[in-house]
Amino acid sequence: MTDDLFMHYPLLAGLEGPADLRAMTDSQLAELTQEMREAIITTVSQTGGHLGASLGPVELTVALHCELESPRDKIIWDVGHQAYGHKLLTGRLAQFSTLRQQGGLSGFLKRSESEHDVMGAGHASTSISYAVGVAEAERRTGAVPGAVVCVIGDGAMTGGMAYEGLNQAGALGSPIVVVLNDNGMSISQNVGAMSRMLQRARVDSTITRVREELERGLSRVPGGGAVGTSLRDATKALWFESGALFEALGFAYIGPIDGHDLEAVRGAVRLAVRRNRPVLVHVKTTKGKGYEPAEADVEAMHGAGPFNPASGKSAPPSAPGPPTYTDVFGRSLVAEAERDPRVVGITAAMLKGTGMQHMAARFPERTFDVGIAEQHGVVFACGLAIAGLRPVVAMYSTFLQRAFDPIVHDVALQNLPVVFAIDRGGLVGDDGATHHGILDIAYLRGIPNMTVMAPMDEAELVTMLHTALRIDGPVALRYPRGSGLGVELPTQPEVMPVGRARLLAAGERVALVGYGYGAQIAVATADRLRERAGISPTVVNARFVKPLDQSMMRQLVARHELVVTIEDHAAHGGFGSAVLEAVADMPNRVMVVGLPDRFIDHGKRDSLLAEAGLDPDDIAARVVEELSGPARTVISI
Repeated sequence: MTDDLFMHYPLLAGLEGPADLRAMTDSQLAELTQEMREAIITTVSQTGGHLGASLGPVELTVALHCELESPRDKIIWDVGHQAYGHKLLTGRLAQFSTLRQQGGLSGFLKRSESEHDVMGAGHASTSISYAVGVAEAERRTGAVPGAVVCVIGDGAMTGGMAYEGLNQAGALGSPIVVVLNDNGMSISQNVGAMSRMLQRARVDSTITRVREELERGLSRVPGGGAVGTSLRDATKALWFESGALFEALGFAYIGPIDGHDLEAVRGAVRLAVRRNRPVLVHVKTTKGKGYEPAEADVEAMHGAGPFNPASGKSAPPSAPGPPTYTDVFGRSLVAEAERDPRVVGITAAMLKGTGMQHMAARFPERTFDVGIAEQHGVVFACGLAIAGLRPVVAMYSTFLQRAFDPIVHDVALQNLPVVFAIDRGGLVGDDGATHHGILDIAYLRGIPNMTVMAPMDEAELVTMLHTALRIDGPVALRYPRGSGLGVELPTQPEVMPVGRARLLAAGERVALVGYGYGAQIAVATADRLRERAGISPTVVNARFVKPLDQSMMRQLVARHELVVTIEDHAAHGGFGSAVLEAVADMPNRVMVVGLPDRFIDHGKRDSLLAEAGLDPDDIAARVVEELSGPARTVISI
């Protein structure tokens, strides 16, 4: 441990583990929370990360580690956005400056990183199911049981899986504690009926005070017993609906509690663990607590890039760059909605993340945020389509995975005209393995009735969205994170011929066939081959993986010594695999360039692509090497 850490964070740096918290005084614990917030703000200002979500539950984190004995007792964090404080208390202060950096600490939980990380997270609404599984395994295998506590935000409580977990826990009587970290936000403002119920409890302390007074009075009702119990339950239903909801599911309900009152939270956790039954502790916190810029703009500071900690402001770009694919999609959707009143937009708690805020501003009555409920969002889109609308479902690739079944069963089986705008296709960078979108081509192209396409640049994105809305069936449109190329955008897009690739350059010996972002890599690789090896390759922008332009693929194989497919997707089952299937009956020499068969950790996107072999220099070298060897069938996956 360096002297510098001791100087800045004396209490935090002096911890050997979370067990040391139990020997601290109240004043020391209060000082510790300030050190934790300072460490989080300082680090995230340099690395970027989930700032507001981790600042809010600092006292909650300290309370949990004071009252529980991790890792014997299990603390399970939903998503992991809020777990930076947990990392600091469990021996990772010295490495904390490497947060989200390649080779450094993950921005989420990771089992290989610490014995205190019960599970690796990154998608919402899963913690209760994990907790039920862990508790039941301990109870039924005869293991020495420890407490099992999960922390879930009110945003994650909008996800259906959370209710599935609550339902089973209540039915089994699982001895778990669910801590509901209620800050009124997920990434954007929370939506839905549960959010409204929780919000009433947050803003009106009278509800809690009156309920407590009535319960004390009812405990003295003559005859007690069934009469007192019935009156108590009726009172809860009258004064706080969500408490009654949780109790109807078999949970004892405690709260709401001020989540920044360390002693109050400790007492609630202590009481809940002793109940040895399903208990929900409702804790109210402020997202971004203790850092004014994060409290003032919780959405911007949810997933922050590097910023000036004194002001909370990011450094302005040296020069304005091209718009992002996300922004181009969002503005293009508005243009399509202006042309066609049937067009509606759907997203799952990611209005700004998907560019859907433009649609919400222009057509609020035609924009739907369903909360963290991807399956529901897709089936909801089916209902809209059946009634004659043209829904566009905008989700990140990694989150669309959660809706695979309704994509197959509800959309494709009924051949409904639902457009899936799949943001963050490919490697996304700092968020790492939980957020890379590297499987969507494989799981979509095998679905009957589905059209699957990807643009080479932002101009094609505009054209493809226009085309997708004119296809009478399901369409998936995939595009990467980050800025486009700066090409001119069409103001009056035309309908693209479906299933047709585009020849970018005619050449000889080698054909480079790129799909989506892979087409940009193909163009750059062709430049390297011309400059360094004197080879002028054919370059093709595939545009569609389903229907695949089989005619062109077969011609390329017949006329070239080597065909190279390039994609920022898992090589197994992706675009290259589709090409191999199309030419399987022909003598062929095909090199498939895609992502390797492993989960890829976090880091800068360009660095990760190069490490995975998706670098023009590396691909060009492999092409030259292959051409210099004996002719053979190549499947390089």
